[in-house]
Amino acid sequence: MAPVVKELRKREGFSVRLISTGQHTDMLRQALSFFELSPDADLAIMKRVQSLDYITASVIQGVGELFDSERPDAVLVHGDTTTTFAASLAAFHRRIPIGHVEAGLRSFDMQLPFPEEMNRTLTDRLAHWLFAPTDVAASNLLRERPGEKNLYVTGNTVIDALYAAVGLIATADSPALQASPALAGLEDFPFILMTAHRRESWGEAMERICLAMSEILRRHEHMRALVPMHRNPAVRDTIKDILGDNERVILCEPLDYPDFVRALKDCKIILSDSGGIQEEASALGKPVVVLRDVTERPEAAESGTAVIAGTKTEDIAGIADRLLSDEHEYRRIEDRKNNNPFGDGTASVRIADILEKNFARCVVY
Repeated sequence: MAPVVKELRKREGFSVRLISTGQHTDMLRQALSFFELSPDADLAIMKRVQSLDYITASVIQGVGELFDSERPDAVLVHGDTTTTFAASLAAFHRRIPIGHVEAGLRSFDMQLPFPEEMNRTLTDRLAHWLFAPTDVAASNLLRERPGEKNLYVTGNTVIDALYAAVGLIATADSPALQASPALAGLEDFPFILMTAHRRESWGEAMERICLAMSEILRRHEHMRALVPMHRNPAVRDTIKDILGDNERVILCEPLDYPDFVRALKDCKIILSDSGGIQEEASALGKPVVVLRDVTERPEAAESGTAVIAGTKTEDIAGIADRLLSDEHEYRRIEDRKNNNPFGDGTASVRIADILEKNFARCVVY
């Protein structure tokens, strides 16, 4: 959302209040600081063990109280998280129009990804403005809301953020933008970037993913691996147990946003169960092995940048092996970055233009 916030704040007539629920405080703080943003309000709901019920109830209560005191004319939410749905429901209860950025993504399986697929579907039902990142997402929405007039294809703001970060990293001399020690240790080696955190990846699936990484490194002795570990103990304990003693694997804390962008740019291939990384990889022309059975971003697979592997060890290792061994296929994927299906880096401008025009016409909810 950083590009949207910054774009709206450039324009007269908009007063923007940035709300953090504090679900992952440290990770959020470093991401916002890179874009020179800070929350105007922080609910600070984070605690060590957060159930979905706790997050949902805490966000509805906390955000609802802020809406009662701030009385906003519109609420913008992004993506598929529990925070997004809960904030949207609180806004709906107060008849505040909702703009859903990244609307219309669908896997068509309510269990995969869980609970994101349900959250994003419910948010789209509540939203007044639907900002779809692609034509595919817009088609999904039109099937659910035939004739919808407040549907706009804008591209995805994650690409705006990515391009901005790539530009800053390339030109900035600030020490704060210098690479972390985790990346410095990989300067002389080709490496694989792996991220895994989704609930459906916990347990045996995570074990199989980590075993696949071990097998890939066995087959490619010149490769290294970088694994930023999510803070959830259900994720990092498994990763440490299986990969912790492998001297060719660098386990590290979640990377700051500029460092993560560096890792995306510099790695050979990516193994990930993240949705957003599928988009970022497409924009950078990096092959990504998707550690899931389905994806709500089929454009990445259709363009050839992403390959859906599931979570079986032999499937992950086999696909990664092919990508690392077939130079022609690798170059073909690299070339796809010039036809990235997820946007051209100006989605936030389009969203701001749409809101400006709608409010100028005095649209009410």
